[in-house]
Order: sequence, then structure tokens, then C-alpha cells
Amino acid sequence: MIKKLYKKHLSWRIKRYYVYSFVTIFLIIAPWITINGNHFFLFSFDHKMINLLFIRFDMQELYLMPFLLIIMFLSIFWLTVLGGRIFCGWMCPQTIFRVVYRDFIETKLLKLRKRVANKQFEPDYSLFKNKIKKVTAIGIWSILSFLAAANLGWYFVPPEDFFVYIQNPSEHKVVFGGLIGLSVFLIYDIVFLKENFCIYVCPYSRVQSVMYDDDTVMSIYDYKRGGEVYDENKNKLWAKPEIDDAECLGCEGCVKICPTHIDIRQGMQLECINCLECVDVCTTVMGTKGKESLIRWSSSREAERHDGKTRFIRAKTIGGAIILTLLFFGLIYMGSTKEHMLLSINKQTRLYSIDKSNNLIKVSNSYIFLFQNTDNIDHRYYFEILDNDKIKIKKPIKPFLLKAGFKKKKVVTLYTTEQLASKEGNDKSIPIKIKAYAVDKKDKIFVERDAIFMYPSKLNLYEN
Repeated sequence: MIKKLYKKHLSWRIKRYYVYSFVTIFLIIAPWITINGNHFFLFSFDHKMINLLFIRFDMQELYLMPFLLIIMFLSIFWLTVLGGRIFCGWMCPQTIFRVVYRDFIETKLLKLRKRVANKQFEPDYSLFKNKIKKVTAIGIWSILSFLAAANLGWYFVPPEDFFVYIQNPSEHKVVFGGLIGLSVFLIYDIVFLKENFCIYVCPYSRVQSVMYDDDTVMSIYDYKRGGEVYDENKNKLWAKPEIDDAECLGCEGCVKICPTHIDIRQGMQLECINCLECVDVCTTVMGTKGKESLIRWSSSREAERHDGKTRFIRAKTIGGAIILTLLFFGLIYMGSTKEHMLLSINKQTRLYSIDKSNNLIKVSNSYIFLFQNTDNIDHRYYFEILDNDKIKIKKPIKPFLLKAGFKKKKVVTLYTTEQLASKEGNDKSIPIKIKAYAVDKKDKIFVERDAIFMYPSKLNLYEN
């Protein structure tokens, strides 16, 4: 029985660190993976474009960002309904960084702390050797924080540009300044602010409390077996319940190991990040007595009320899953139907020009066309006027080359020699539809834009 419980304890801890390793490795290697020159995710202000799921989007296509942000936040909230602050304890970079600094650098590497199980008490820094170790720990973390800041920067400046930019910091002050600033913040946050960030700064703890229900899985102390340690006003009664059938040993291992400095026996608290440290230690301690842990990763329905098993499939989780699925497929659909070229048409301030040479009246309108190639390869572009054969293209007279990711302004002149004003009166505004396209992929890469062609009144036509 003891051996079985101990194996269960190890499996929880190993799974948690497996997740930490997976998240870390993924965040490190993701910026280096490209398909057709596009990244998994890249928000580049420098190139004014976004890469999402290896698809390139121009900044003018920022309508996709709300979808991405909504999916990200709803996913975290949905996870909260299922498993409390499981994101905080299992995936949040803040938690991972603190584990690396406190448990690995300070405890395992430098022996500044005696053991991982005691997180409540700081080392005695009056000792000279501890001061040296503290400075060494900060030095090691400073290097790691610089690498972590660079890793985050790769999601805004791709690695192929990043390493070129930092070689000339005077020419790229924003990139270099952001790198140093974020590194300094990470040093302050992880070394000095610590879990106070989770308790006082992060707004997520305030959000989680309104999303819990009886089936939300979290770290829960079984007071029916262990005994009441706090009264209804949250006042501590004793370390070990003085009740005959109370199983809590009063070792307070769950208190000493808690990174946010709470006593899980007090009930649900905003500071709990579901790291399961208390579950681990109680499983070990109670396992030596041949008993199950008093603290479990369970729901209040199962652990306290004992009126059935946790219902993972319920209205909240089903609704959240449906919404997330719809948003995800909506994002995929919008991404797959993106325009591989963009066109903005602006009419010049002069309404029209009239040419009466060669016994022919020619009315011309001028425009500024801003073409943008959002595809991954170069294309030659041209355009045509749809559903109006009376209006012709004067210039440009032939297609032009536009490299991948570049923009180009073209002065466009349209004209007509037809009589388009049949009545006396004001100048006439004639709606036209313009189709611009890549010559080599006319049926696949094209856009259609509405514009107007101004034609003078008969009075203006013949007086000029």
C-alpha cells in the first residue's frame, strides 16, 4: 500500500516537470521553425506583418488578432473551470522560472537552501558564504533571464534578424533596449518579487474565483478525515487537530512547501496556483502511515461533499468547448481565405481632365493605386475594369513586378471617349469595379475594388 502511494506521488511530480520541459522546449524552438519562410507565430513591427500557423498576414489584416486573443484567454478560462489555476501551476512562465531559480539554482546547484520541501524560510544572509551564493545565483539567473528575454523577442523580431540587429545596438536601440529592459524585469521579478507577482500583480487570481464550481478540480484538504484546523472566521485553532479521529499529523509539510505561503487546510484561497506541492508532500507523509493523502487534486463535490464523482462534462465545459471549437475553425477559415495581395485606391484631387485634340473628346481620371504583395513569391500585377467597356486604361500600359512582401504605388489613368452624360446638369459619378490580379495566377490571386469615374456635365464638357 505504501509503495503504491509513493509511486503515485512520484508520477504527479514527474508529470508536472514533463509539462514544464515541454512548454520550455516548445517556446524555444518554435521561433526557429519556418515553412516557406513563415513562422509559427511572429508579430513583426519591423516588417509590418504577422505570421500565424505558418501563414503570412499583413498588418492590414489585423482583424485576425482579436480571434487569436479571444481563443487564448477563453482557453485559460476554460481550463480554470476544469482544473482551477492549472495554467498557473503547470504552464505559466512565472512558475517555471521560479522553479528553475529557487529549486534548481539556489537549492540543488548552490545548496543555498537546505531542501526543496521548505519554501517558507529564507536562508540566513548574515553568513558571508550565503551572500556569495546569493550573488552567484543572481549572476546565473541574469544570464538565463537574458536568454529568456531574447527568446520572447524572437516572437517579435525573427531570429534571422535578431542576431544581426544586436550586433549593431546603436542602430537598433528599440530592440536592444527592449532586450535589456525585459532582462532587468525578469531579474527583479524572479529574484525579488517572487510569488508576490502571482498574489498581488497577476489579475488571473481574481478572475478564477468567480469561475469555480463544485466540480472544479483543485488542491483540496479533506477536513472530514484530517480534522478542522481553522474556524469559520479563518482563525487557526491548532497545528494538529486535537480530535481523536483526526488523521492530520500536524507536520505542516503542506505549509512549508507552499510557494505562495498559504495553508491549504484553510480552504480555497486566491493565492493557490495548483502547483500540487502540498499534494506531493502529504502523499509522502501519509503514505508512511499506509493512508491516502489528506490533500488531493479533486473537486469539492468529491472531496468534501462526497455526493458523487467529479463531473468533467457539464454545461460550462461543454459550452466552452463549443465556443473554442467555433472560434478555432473560424480562425482557420479566415486564415485560409486570406488575400495574397492588397490594393488601396485613392482618387487624385482633380476630378477629371478633358482633352479635345484630334477631333476627339477624351475624359481622363487619375488615381493612386497602392499594391501590396502579401504572398511568399514575386508576382507581376495588372488590372482591368469589369462590366464597363466604355472606360479604358491609359496607364500603366503593361504589367509590373512586385517582390514578395513589398508595396508599390502606381499612378493610374483611366479614360473614355464615349458620351457618358446624357442629360444637362451636374458632373456625373459613374461607379466602376476594378479587378487587380497576379498575371501568373489570375484566377487565384486577385482582388476587386469599387471606385468612381467622374464625367463632366455637358456644360463643362463643351466649355472647356
